Amino acid sequence: MVKIRIKGSVATGLLVLQTIFLVFLYSRQSGHLSGADGKEKVHLLIISSWRSGSSFVGQIFSQHPDVFYLMEPAWHVWMTMFYNNAHVLHMAVRDLVRSVFLCDMSVFDSYMPKERNISYLFQWAVSRALCTTPACNSFSRDNIVNESQCKKLCAKSPFDRVEQSCNTYSHIVIKEVRFFDLKVLYPLLTDPSLNLKIIHLVRDPRAVAKSREQTKKSFTIDNAIVLNNNGTRLVDSKYQVIQEICRSNIQMYETATHKSPDFLKDRYMLVRYEDVVQDPLREIKEMYKFAQLKLTDKLGKWIYNITHGESTGNKKEAFVITSRNAVNVSQAWRHALPFQKVKQIQDVCKGVMNLFGYQLVDSEEEQKDLSTEVVLPRRKYLFSWS
Repeated sequence: MVKIRIKGSVATGLLVLQTIFLVFLYSRQSGHLSGADGKEKVHLLIISSWRSGSSFVGQIFSQHPDVFYLMEPAWHVWMTMFYNNAHVLHMAVRDLVRSVFLCDMSVFDSYMPKERNISYLFQWAVSRALCTTPACNSFSRDNIVNESQCKKLCAKSPFDRVEQSCNTYSHIVIKEVRFFDLKVLYPLLTDPSLNLKIIHLVRDPRAVAKSREQTKKSFTIDNAIVLNNNGTRLVDSKYQVIQEICRSNIQMYETATHKSPDFLKDRYMLVRYEDVVQDPLREIKEMYKFAQLKLTDKLGKWIYNITHGESTGNKKEAFVITSRNAVNVSQAWRHALPFQKVKQIQDVCKGVMNLFGYQLVDSEEEQKDLSTEVVLPRRKYLFSWS
């Protein structure tokens, strides 16, 4: 047996090199957890379902000057691997979300051509961060940025500026509609390189169904993935997708609140869309507090303006945020949906409606009578909201 003898000075040198290497690794990890000002970074995931007001809530965060925001980056995963079902794709979606939180945009190499610019990202122009410096020099970081203006001026910005921009923010926020199981996120919640918080946004299933019917062609591929139809485009005429969404909302809420693991403490917040439109500033302040953000005067005025417009929200664009009367929008299903459809939705989603305080209607007269409350007021609803 050959014995190797290492002199003391060599051993000391090796120990110093090992220490330097470990310090380097630690500093790289710490860099993920701290922003330019040295404070701990916050990673916020807004999980919801299609047509539940998540684009609106996403914009509330996107327009904040401390936030780097991406809307549904997992769209790229689903559109690339549409022949799989939602549960099979959970892991790929989770891995992409983790990479984005760490500002590692090389993850998109699997889903985009090599030569690309910022506009290759799904719904990129709704991200204020991608429309302002350093991603695009046409707007300053404290601007409230209009999506159409951004598309005109920033579409050809180099893709590497996405990562460059992400690294300059204290808060990384992602909105996703492609998670159906909270337990899938456990590895992210226990990842020491992340400081993850989750906002779970829900909405009355009847309002969701009404909104989906206006834009049904936008969801045919998503419907097929949810229902595992091997990529065959599908219109959800029997509300099977709505049923799956309702089931997943129950599962995620119960996972977070009933015998939940210690690492979920103070990191999960349930929000009802109806509460947001009834009292936007109160709810937004609470969401900001949860995410460790402060509401600015400029943001407060912008939020008031977009929730007190004239529109009732009947436009057919799937992802456009315009100034509208948000309370009227939340009640629009009561006039637009035939009672037979309302009854069908209530039948498949009765459990989640009871859980979150959405009152069933028993007749067409009751449905159309707006003096009849169909959403239990927050103050009367026995629920722990944070």
